Amino acid sequence: MIRRLLAVALTVLATGTVTVVLHRPEPAAAERRGGEPIVIGHRGASAHRPEHTLLSYEAAIALGADYIEPDLVSTKDGVLVARHENEISGTTDVADHPEFAARRTTKTIDGRPVTGWFTEDFTLAELRTLRAVERVPDLRPGNTVFDGLAEIPTFEEVLLLAGEHGVGVYPETKHPTYFDSIGLSLEEPLLETLRRHGWDGRRSPVFIQSFETANLRELRRKTRLPLIQLISASGAPYDWTAAGDPRTYDAMVTPEGLREVARYADGIGVDTRRIVPTGPDGRLLAPTTLIGDAHRARLKVHTWTVRNENSQLPVDFRLGDPANPAFPRATGDVMGWLEKLYRLGLDGVFADDPGIARAVRERVL
Repeated sequence: MIRRLLAVALTVLATGTVTVVLHRPEPAAAERRGGEPIVIGHRGASAHRPEHTLLSYEAAIALGADYIEPDLVSTKDGVLVARHENEISGTTDVADHPEFAARRTTKTIDGRPVTGWFTEDFTLAELRTLRAVERVPDLRPGNTVFDGLAEIPTFEEVLLLAGEHGVGVYPETKHPTYFDSIGLSLEEPLLETLRRHGWDGRRSPVFIQSFETANLRELRRKTRLPLIQLISASGAPYDWTAAGDPRTYDAMVTPEGLREVARYADGIGVDTRRIVPTGPDGRLLAPTTLIGDAHRARLKVHTWTVRNENSQLPVDFRLGDPANPAFPRATGDVMGWLEKLYRLGLDGVFADDPGIARAVRERVL
């Protein structure tokens, strides 16, 4: 089933034609390039294949991603698998399996009721009977032709794929407080899998990320691997909320907050709106000082997520007629948006289309 894509030629139409021939990167190649920002294939190449499938990760590698990103959740038998969420009704065909109908339930995840089917209620063998589907078919109808072709991959399979093709991995621990509460901690099997494959050194091509803070502090005591504190445009880390801490992510992006993050993490992964805010009309405002402030705290800055579709881009970079029904899913000026972000001094970018992200990096830096 696994298709081995080793190289691809990507032609991007901008003011002219830019042709980039991409070959297999080597581990930690980004560091040897002298500090160029890394390209992280967001859930693989989710602009082209259903996210968190080997199909998507293979496409990301072929398009030139330096790192591929699996979001990690646990099965009932403690195996880490790659899914956007532990609730899988939107990313698999589980609803079409009558043998699992009784497992549909409602749970409280990070303080919110969620109804559906959950990975922690399935063994890995049971999950293997399901097939992945496109999570946002209205936005990416082209990806639906791959529905039903791919299984849910384990983290180990993603790691083996990355090692075979010489790229890094950028795993995210999803809902760590919740998984701790049900006895399926994510951190120990994550570190054990990396250790077993020799990916546990300080210079291994790995970043571990989380929206929470307590698990990153725990990981800091257990690993030399780089850790990334994720910071949303709003809200708060759930472990803070669960502990009654009234602070929000805003507290992390002050100079003092960044110095605190630097005590346990090596970088921050921030919503693009933390770097270039938007006004009420959706248009971009002046950039913030976040990148410079973070660099002064000796933190790397990676941003998420650059997407191709008009509806996912700032108003300034949308193309076409808004009255056209296809306008929201039509491709906007994603190259212009990437160029603006790169020129602000980022250390890395999460992109649904890592081929475009790499092409723009090669052109402007």
